[in-house]
Amino acid sequence: MSLDKRKKAFVALGRFLSQFTSQGIDKKEDIPFNDLFFEVFKTQINRAEEYNSWFTKDNVLFAFENWSFALREDEISTWLQAYQLHDQNKKTIAVIMAGNIPLVGFHDFLCVAITGHHVLAKLSSNDKYFIPLIAKYLEHLEPCFKGSFTFTEEKLKDYDAVIATGSNNTARYFDYYFGKHPNIIRKNRNSIAVLSGQESHEQLEALAEDVFRYYGLGCRSVSKIFVPKNYDFDVLFKAVFKYRDIIKYTKYANNYDYNKAVYLMSLFDIKENGFLMLKEDQSYASPIASLFYEFYEDLETLKRKLAEESDHIQCITTELSIEDSIKFGQTQLPKLWNYADNIDTIKFLMSI
Repeated sequence: MSLDKRKKAFVALGRFLSQFTSQGIDKKEDIPFNDLFFEVFKTQINRAEEYNSWFTKDNVLFAFENWSFALREDEISTWLQAYQLHDQNKKTIAVIMAGNIPLVGFHDFLCVAITGHHVLAKLSSNDKYFIPLIAKYLEHLEPCFKGSFTFTEEKLKDYDAVIATGSNNTARYFDYYFGKHPNIIRKNRNSIAVLSGQESHEQLEALAEDVFRYYGLGCRSVSKIFVPKNYDFDVLFKAVFKYRDIIKYTKYANNYDYNKAVYLMSLFDIKENGFLMLKEDQSYASPIASLFYEFYEDLETLKRKLAEESDHIQCITTELSIEDSIKFGQTQLPKLWNYADNIDTIKFLMSI
């Protein structure tokens, strides 16, 4: 199957996904195979929270909507123009997916499929329904995809390369089992924000989206902020107040109560507003309902620190001039070329 056919199939998939947005679910005309798949996807979206209570309808629709934007023809063309993709021997790529947020493994699926390789996927039990449905839809759009997608719960075998996403602990096991094959093995990373103290209320509201989207479970969720000495945290608390209803979600509230109890029993000094706790901490990974903070003396020294510790950082959001940073409110809206851990997946797949 040619690259052009693969691209057209994913563009058509993007049009199909555009029926499911944060504004609601709306069936459109002239969508291929809609009679077969629309109601199936709608039902799965409505039931997602039954299988994974973190997968609320709002968060699932947010993920679908963002993928519909990413799969537009201009976005895919911009992404792929950086590569000299050519027909090559079809390899089987084992993809071990995470399940912390909806469709988190889809980018790896897309990279393998768009380069013409066979996807051998081991899904997370937390997100095991949407990507197989998408694969079925792609097979209807482009019959040449049939036989290109395999999903298994068994031990992986007969593969040529591996892409595995997990924690720092699972990465050691991944390296042991898959180290003899060409591989990308991802570990824990977190995202951070750097504040100057001069941000507007609107900018801090945008940062709040980076903190609270997906309940802070994504590697692109901001889990730590760097602030100047004497920073006024009341300004931040006022800006995030619009997200106060998050505490009404039982699982989030349970985490808030538990982590607050741990902090208080440990005599940690925390700042809190009833739905978010701020704790001064050197670590990058904060628990759910918590946001770590660290003071900095001057921006240049902080830049050097962040460069030295880049292996712990997925992305940086700020309104300041920091290399490779993005604006507030953009961490959960990655482009196709924003690769996890800054490892170019397409280049890797072209090299095997």
